Amino acid sequence: MLALLGLVILLALIQGFRPPPALVDSAEVVRGEFRLTVEDEGRTRVADRYELYAPLAGQLSRVLLEPGDLVEAGEPLFFIHPLPSAPLDPRSQAQAEAVLAAAEVAQQLARSQSEAEQARLELAEAELQRAQPLFERGHLSADQFERIVAEARRARASHRSARFAMDIARYERENARAALQQEGEGGAPLTVRAPVSGQVLRRMRQSEGAIHAGEPILSIGRLDSLQVEVDVLSADAVRLRSGMAVELERWGGEEILPGRVRRVEPTGFTRVSALGVEEQRVWVSVDFSGEREQWAALGDAYRIEARFILWQGDAVLQAPASALFRDGTGWAAYVIEDGQARLRRVEAGRRSGLSREILAGLHEGERLILHPSGDIRDGSRVRLR
Repeated sequence: MLALLGLVILLALIQGFRPPPALVDSAEVVRGEFRLTVEDEGRTRVADRYELYAPLAGQLSRVLLEPGDLVEAGEPLFFIHPLPSAPLDPRSQAQAEAVLAAAEVAQQLARSQSEAEQARLELAEAELQRAQPLFERGHLSADQFERIVAEARRARASHRSARFAMDIARYERENARAALQQEGEGGAPLTVRAPVSGQVLRRMRQSEGAIHAGEPILSIGRLDSLQVEVDVLSADAVRLRSGMAVELERWGGEEILPGRVRRVEPTGFTRVSALGVEEQRVWVSVDFSGEREQWAALGDAYRIEARFILWQGDAVLQAPASALFRDGTGWAAYVIEDGQARLRRVEAGRRSGLSREILAGLHEGERLILHPSGDIRDGSRVRLR
């Protein structure tokens, strides 16, 4: 009895000083659908977009179109009137009137000179007509006939010069009169029409007022040509191809919208992340492949998230990536067997998010320890949390 009592006490002491089983989290090795994806945030963009700018400086009339209004090709969008002339102060008014009076006198002088040259030309041509038959019959010498011909040419040249001088005087008079025009004496307005049928996307200018040439006013486009543009890391962009399947989600609706990669741009750009790290990113264009009714609520520059499917399989053995750890040059994991952790060498394949493809070393249904600590060794007792 004493020996039995001593054995019980010894076993109780051994059990009391034995370290308790480690509390661990676990997950099961499963077989199912596995997809290798790249996820990033993007935004919608109207491909067929037309930015309308003021073609010339002038006075813009009020733009009555609102964002969302439908327009037809050739429909008037807005009007640009010529800039009104500034009112003249009394001194400038007097100077302009004096310049106009001088221009009118110069025009009258040019007209008188033109009339004098006209009379001279008529006299020279009449004399040439009388001298022509006399020279042909030999009653007039060649020198005299040549002088008469030269005089007629000089008269024609002088008459042309007088007419040019009269035109210049008329232009100067019109210029002087234009300087006296007051505000409101403009020409017909320029009508800017819609280049295509579409919808008003943005209105950069609404109120009436002076406008400079090249200033943006309206942006119109067709929402039927809506696309998605996503900027991804350049390391991910090299794995994307045209026609690759894309899933679009978190756009406001409950369903996932299907899409296809349209184009991966060949030029990247540098962007500083929220952590202050410079990243090389590339724009990727994605087309909607579903029906228009599925994404009819989307507009231009709406936020959306895109998931690019690089590879997928239907019955792939997979395990949580947090259960695997480096063991030398390979991978390993702890499998729970009869309440103990057993080290198992694992051959891992592709990784997608929180899961990893298992090529060899594990079997479906086995339970692995997640995030194994340094206290766990091969054969350690464990208890599920």
